[in-house]
Amino acid sequence: MDRPVVRYSNIIYDSGRWEGFQLRPDDIVISTPPKCGTTWTQMIAALLIFQTPDLPAPLATLSPWLDMRTRARRDVVADLDAQTHRRFIKTHTPLPGLPIRDGVTYICVGRDPRDVALSMDDHMANLDFGAFFAACAAAAAVDGVPTAVLPDGPPPGADRSDRERFWAWVMDDGLPTETTSCLNTTLEHVRTFWEAREVENVVMLHYHDLKTDLPAQMRALADRLGIEVPEDRWPTLVHAATFDEMRRRSSITTPNTDTGLWRDNANFFRKGRSGAWREILDDDQSLQRYDDRVAALASPELAAWMHRS
Repeated sequence: MDRPVVRYSNIIYDSGRWEGFQLRPDDIVISTPPKCGTTWTQMIAALLIFQTPDLPAPLATLSPWLDMRTRARRDVVADLDAQTHRRFIKTHTPLPGLPIRDGVTYICVGRDPRDVALSMDDHMANLDFGAFFAACAAAAAVDGVPTAVLPDGPPPGADRSDRERFWAWVMDDGLPTETTSCLNTTLEHVRTFWEAREVENVVMLHYHDLKTDLPAQMRALADRLGIEVPEDRWPTLVHAATFDEMRRRSSITTPNTDTGLWRDNANFFRKGRSGAWREILDDDQSLQRYDDRVAALASPELAAWMHRS
């Protein structure tokens, strides 16, 4: 499909790194907003493709994030070109920023944005910003491109309360083409897939469905991907895709463990935050403020689908 490609660029990733990349007809592109089940979906795809929990390499090696700035694009593309298995590539770039090719499957995952906000808060607290910025600078030097403009001072929001950081995320008016994560970018990302959800090679999953009926969701995705799984393998594959099992194997499932980006690899899969937003939206005024913000950013149908939890 020939259509204008939108550039999404921020301090974390640059969708321009997709330019010139050669997609294969059976590739799988996993495109989610941050903290919406990206790694979970990658693991499910890996289990369906290899049909064993004993993966041949760490998940991030099998399914690299092409547009992330912490690795040289040259090296990521070389790794992908060398892969002989069915490729499944991670990205946080919305659909308008991706190359569209026949035969390629594009998967998006939605999640209750209130849970996304708190999960992102945990994520940022676990990130070693010094290691992250050093990796970005080293990768830019290898590729011979300018280093992204990095912020000065401590991480934004470090001196705010949980409640203040939540509302900052909700009310952020950052442009989706320039901002890494906020309510606006999360809803906009999913909207780009929502409007294409009837297209044959577009697949939409929801975090809540993965939590409540993982076996059915895995079987449905296998059907969409045209992958046949022997019946006797399903229990083992589903168990390997559970949250607890992925957390137990965090050295294999957590991305970027080789670059020291995380203060604690296991905390990449922190538990107990789903629904914790009720401690913040704890009165009618707060709930109405949030609902008004969502209504200004998304259609009622998309908002209802996103907030299933």
